Amino acid sequence: MPRLSTLAVFLAALALWHLASNSGLVSTFLLPSPRTVFETLIELAGSGVLAKHTLVSLRRVLSGYLLAIAIAVPCAALFSLSPVLRRLIEPLLEFLRQIPPLAMMPLLILWLGIGEAQKIGIIVLSCFFPIFLGVRGGIAAVDRKLIDVGTVCGFSRSEIMLRIVLPSALPAIVVGLRIGLGYSWRALVGAELIASSAGLGYMIVDAENLARTDIVLAGILVIGLLGLITDHLLRGLIQRKAPWLAGDLEMARA
Repeated sequence: MPRLSTLAVFLAALALWHLASNSGLVSTFLLPSPRTVFETLIELAGSGVLAKHTLVSLRRVLSGYLLAIAIAVPCAALFSLSPVLRRLIEPLLEFLRQIPPLAMMPLLILWLGIGEAQKIGIIVLSCFFPIFLGVRGGIAAVDRKLIDVGTVCGFSRSEIMLRIVLPSALPAIVVGLRIGLGYSWRALVGAELIASSAGLGYMIVDAENLARTDIVLAGILVIGLLGLITDHLLRGLIQRKAPWLAGDLEMARA
């Protein structure tokens, strides 16, 4: 039933789009019909252009996302274990968290150039804090009594972290991972906005300059579809490795 209702919602949205573009309520230049966009997708796929841009964007998103995980998880664990470090650096991190990643783009261009490093850097900045806050919040919420029991049983500090803290923090961690993945796709177009020659974001911006609204919509649909697929794969992986976390994954929809 949930799958049928989801399909019905998508079909209803498609029907409204069709009516709006074919009834004259909206100019077909501003909102091409679903058929026109579908034909454009077929044309882009047949020419190989869509596959080229999609692979480039996938590589950038996955690289930035995995790099953000590699940085955010150890940083969050270190902050949780060191109150002194937390008091010293937390105000700076809170300040940086309020700055939109796209506002950092001019500095990243100066620091990292206009190549792949700058684009991946934007994606890292976008998904770092959701992952960092998820890990840190999960560790902070661990019941102190469990840690005391581990200490009484003679666990070392690393054993307490691996056998007590991390399993208890997993629900919050997976929520942060899922939200961070969504943010990485949101940052894609901004990351590919400047000095790009490939990628779905570049394709959308280039089509906007050429007044090809059909290609713009096609690129948006592909990004949304890829976001759904990667989110589904992440949820599937987590449910496979930790099936007891299935309910906690829904918290990431907020």
